[in-house]
Amino acid sequence: MPRPLGELEDAVMTRIWQWNRPVTVREVLEDLQQERSIAYTTVMTVLDNLHQKGWVRREVEGRAYRYTAVSTRAAYSAALMNDAWAQSDNPAAALVAFFGMMSPEQRESLNDAIRIVQRDSPLPAAPEEGGGEPAAS
Repeated sequence: MPRPLGELEDAVMTRIWQWNRPVTVREVLEDLQQERSIAYTTVMTVLDNLHQKGWVRREVEGRAYRYTAVSTRAAYSAALMNDAWAQSDNPAAALVAFFGMMSPEQRESLNDAIRIVQRDSPLPAAPEEGGGEPAAS
């Protein structure tokens, strides 16, 4: 399970996920500078850390690297939710509480996701009664 991203890591990854293409330190820096004062070396260090943690891959282009996300924000979010759920001592209660926090739109998205998962990986059929091996006596 991935550790949650720090604030600056999340800001950098958000751009990489949104742009959905290889990016340079300079591109991320220029976009971040619209919101905050930040140094080139800081962004370079964050991207290097994200590479070391396995969040991005990088390829040399000229004298710079281009960074690409290894997975999607959806996969990252799913991993965080799965980890939080797995840590609960009562997963069913945790789900009930979580669903209770959802807006109607979020619940509809959840229902859509359940339908997709059920369609793409149907549950195995239950064994028929009276069929198969005789019961041991």
